[in-house]
Amino acid sequence: MNRAVCGMNTIAMLCAAGAAAAEASPSGEAPGIPVVIVTGSRVEHDISNFPAAIDVIDARQIRDTQMRVNASESLVAVPGLVIQNRQNYAQDLQISSRGFGARSTFGVRGVRLIADGIPATMPDGQGQAATFNLDMAERIEVLRGPFSVVYGNHSGGVVQLFTREGHGSPTAETTVSGGSDGMWKVDLNAQGETYGMGYVVDASRFGTEGYRAHSAARRDQGFTKLNFKPDADSKLTVSASNLSQHDTQDPLGVTWASFERDPRAGEIDATDTQPPKRTLAERYDTRKSIDHQQAGAIYERRFGEDRLRAMVYGGNRSVIQYQSFSRAFQAPPTHSGGVVDFDRDFYGADLNWLFVRPLAGGKLSTTIGIDVDRSLDDRKGYENFIADQSGVRFGVKGALRRDETDVLTSVDPYLQSEWQGGPWVITAGLRHSRLKVEVSDRFLSNGNDSGRIDYRRTTPVLGVLYKVDRGLNLYASAARGFETPTLNELFYSSGGAGFNFRLAPARSRHLELGAKAVLGSDTRIDAALFQVRTDDELVVDSSVAGRTSYRNAAQTLRRGAEVSLDTSLAAGWSARLALSMLRATYETGFGAVQPGSRLPGVPRASLYGELAWKEAGGRFGAALETVANAKVFAEDTNTERPAPGYAVLNLRVQARQEVERWRFKQFLRLNNLFDRQYVGSVIVGDANKRYYEAAPGRLWAAGLTAEYRF
Repeated sequence: MNRAVCGMNTIAMLCAAGAAAAEASPSGEAPGIPVVIVTGSRVEHDISNFPAAIDVIDARQIRDTQMRVNASESLVAVPGLVIQNRQNYAQDLQISSRGFGARSTFGVRGVRLIADGIPATMPDGQGQAATFNLDMAERIEVLRGPFSVVYGNHSGGVVQLFTREGHGSPTAETTVSGGSDGMWKVDLNAQGETYGMGYVVDASRFGTEGYRAHSAARRDQGFTKLNFKPDADSKLTVSASNLSQHDTQDPLGVTWASFERDPRAGEIDATDTQPPKRTLAERYDTRKSIDHQQAGAIYERRFGEDRLRAMVYGGNRSVIQYQSFSRAFQAPPTHSGGVVDFDRDFYGADLNWLFVRPLAGGKLSTTIGIDVDRSLDDRKGYENFIADQSGVRFGVKGALRRDETDVLTSVDPYLQSEWQGGPWVITAGLRHSRLKVEVSDRFLSNGNDSGRIDYRRTTPVLGVLYKVDRGLNLYASAARGFETPTLNELFYSSGGAGFNFRLAPARSRHLELGAKAVLGSDTRIDAALFQVRTDDELVVDSSVAGRTSYRNAAQTLRRGAEVSLDTSLAAGWSARLALSMLRATYETGFGAVQPGSRLPGVPRASLYGELAWKEAGGRFGAALETVANAKVFAEDTNTERPAPGYAVLNLRVQARQEVERWRFKQFLRLNNLFDRQYVGSVIVGDANKRYYEAAPGRLWAAGLTAEYRF
């Protein structure tokens, strides 16, 4: 087996070469041109003048040389983020920011997801990156550090997607792409402006046989966005999206021995009595079906420099998941079965007012607002087997074992002010978060799990930026964070019995020092040092066959550094480097976990580097990419074998042509050029030691886009 096992040594060598291994500014502009961001300040802002670590990924990086299936394709270039494609479309991506969210075994938590100003994260902090429509993406803004707290119940960061707006003459575009492991995608979209209304319409279908055994998937997505300008001072944007993926196979994790034997194969079920023995995923037919619809509207009206903004949204999410629990494991009367079936309605609103006033020779901008979010789950659990005269059949919906209604309500007023005067920018914010969880149990034969719990906290943030000269800004920021358990973390106590109302929220204290420098007109450097102390960190108590329960640990400490470099070189060459260093440890022990143990799922170092070339006319381009991560522990004691570090090299080439009203683009991508075999992600704390999820070996992807301008 050809395996990449590289830790700090490899990353150190790559860092030495990194100054010559990265692409042009992530904004797509020359490094000396100001980059305008919204995330963090809630208003348009020059990224260099905001006291926080923020990166921007533009449409070119998201769309031009990718299949646009997973946000990991482009976000891998952001320092501070670790984003893993698990090769498992039943469980979505793993996204962590400065170590927050790394323990999640389902979707994204600890990192706030927003699409066009509308939450893609539920009130409890649980979100799904798969709902992002990457085909219509204009840019993605990524905020890390203290200012994340101004967005509420999460501590690690904010990932905010902005899609394009329809304007000008109509265009129609189609993209057909495909790649290794039976992967393919077809996308069709149109955009334009008519009678003062801008419109964007998109539909796509994606399918794959899967790199890992039992990991096939098919996904349909749709998106519509309309924008109006009722008058010169107002704007209305309406958007709707849907995602549908039925019977998406779940390959589950494997032990180290199974990974070494065959990274693509699943874990053999030793209890299977039918030769040849099947894998756990095959025997239990582990899979998930998802239907997600969401719509929202945003109205903005300006009164000079002042602005009123109102947002409303609503949607529905239905999920059926079949897990790999044995019949004996479900025998206790308090167990909720091996099939999760829920139907969720969610809705919310945000109302805020921005007013700008002169103050002390400068300008004071203040935003005051309130967020209200609510979700209602009709949740059921069933046995994943049926026993009759013909025997026992798994992977089917059996007897009812859980029946309840779960209601989440959050009401968060907030205040944020920024004063700019001379070389100083001072920003402060305050948010009061309250999350109410209510459970109404209707399955009473095993006891009544009804109850409620309230979490509330006021979280302040303060940042100061000083403009040393035209090309150098220094900043410092601090905040107190608040991270409640998600509904999924409350669902199960250790042993699978009932709601875990004993879980407390994690409380954190953030500090950050940073510098933002522009050297000449062709180089931008951002650097940050940070520290986060957390009390009552939420950690995995037990994880079995896709079901995880949690507990509060003691204190944790995160200390780290992030550096990004973007530069334009001569003759069409450009470079980008993104380096992250993070030491995340338990400061006090608990159970068998000793003080100083590393937090699982968090690499100590990660690197993205890119060296790119583009022909002067923009018709041809090519780039080499390096992605590297240090080793990752899979459980809290750090005694089990960690997933080794790795480094892979990717190559991409692209071309474009124009013929009258037609515009064509092509790309070819070869990932993992040297066919390394490595663990791409881990399932933290799995009780059966099936921690490891293999990443693909060498793979290819290619696509053709044709656009017609009417």
